[in-house]
Amino acid sequence: MKTDLTTESQSDVMDPARAGAFQIAMGQIAEMTEGSVLPPFFHQLYFWSPHPPGQLGRDGHPRVGGGGLIPDFGLPRRMWAGGRLRFNRPLLAGFRAEKRSVLETSSKKIGRTGPLAFATLRHEIWQDGTLCLTEWQDLVYREDPNPTAPRSVAPMARTDETDRQSVAFDSTFLFRYSALTFNGHRIHYDQEYARDVEGYEGLVVHGPLLAQKLMLLAERVIGPLAEFSFRASSPLMHFETAELCRNGADLWVRGPDGRQCMQATAVAI
Repeated sequence: MKTDLTTESQSDVMDPARAGAFQIAMGQIAEMTEGSVLPPFFHQLYFWSPHPPGQLGRDGHPRVGGGGLIPDFGLPRRMWAGGRLRFNRPLLAGFRAEKRSVLETSSKKIGRTGPLAFATLRHEIWQDGTLCLTEWQDLVYREDPNPTAPRSVAPMARTDETDRQSVAFDSTFLFRYSALTFNGHRIHYDQEYARDVEGYEGLVVHGPLLAQKLMLLAERVIGPLAEFSFRASSPLMHFETAELCRNGADLWVRGPDGRQCMQATAVAI
């Protein structure tokens, strides 16, 4: 169903220190200063939207409904399923930018595992009166896992990559990324909650963090990006070592057992 396209707007200064802290967390050299071009997807570090404890859900995220963009679907589990970005102009560190967000679509259906709800948010990031990028964020809401139901089988990843890079995400890295993005979702830092409530084997690596790694790989190999799209297909746990893979414009994350965790497509300028 279409929404009424109610818009939310946020403003933030693209603090170079925050971008530099993220570079350090990834094992890079902090090289952001005022006027530096922010790498793609680094806008995730900004536009925090703090809520008091009474407005949070059990998972640590702001509770849906109650006047926000996302309606209350009555389903407790939230997942960032994928997204798409269109880059028009680089964001510059040290200067103010504005984020304009709208709920573009939302719907509900009955899937193989029960009721599901879908929401697509569209974000526009403006700086100095210019639209720098547009991002579509796809969210999925679902019921708590049924412990007696058979686990879904993840698709197997491709093995024809021309570029491959091993990556690991320990609990410290996940905590630091949660802090830098002000992401309170407990599946990324509360192992008991992730295991006992949401049914995961460990802490879940953030989907946007995997997408971030793929974007940086794509930019390094094929050059500045015009577009990037990604879709999560299987969660990656904090104790697993994964591989970032590329063949042409196609990129993917392969788990240690060969399963596909994420697939993506990059378009260079």
